[in-house]
Amino acid sequence: MRTLSAVPTFVVPDVAAAIQWYVGHLGFELGGMFPAQEPYSYASIHLGPAEIMFLRIAGYVKPDLSGLRLEGLWDAYIRVEGIRDLYERFDGKDFVRMPLRKQPYGDWEFEVQDPFGYVLVFGGDYGSSIDCTLPPANPA
Repeated sequence: MRTLSAVPTFVVPDVAAAIQWYVGHLGFELGGMFPAQEPYSYASIHLGPAEIMFLRIAGYVKPDLSGLRLEGLWDAYIRVEGIRDLYERFDGKDFVRMPLRKQPYGDWEFEVQDPFGYVLVFGGDYGSSIDCTLPPANPA
């Protein structure tokens, strides 16, 4: 027996809208959906080997539990190489919840939140000697 992966499964009220947002904003690719026409009850998307599945429950609203854990609450952690390059693609977008920063445990991370309330953390370059220091943001 060999485990190949673990895949987070997000419940959403509209699978087609979830696909559109993740493909359009984060660069995921569609793996498949069921049934063949809307409303889809299931879909799978991927960003390289990272995969997320969506399950439809009409009218579903994800509860906001962030106040129960002040240290942060995530729904998926996606490890990447080239974290700074990825962040620069999203820098300044309204869905970036936490800008890129080095964590005390060594990873560089940033957070995004989708329209359904799910929080994804992109992290990487653990132990890297690459200088990921970003210049200060320009005041608006």
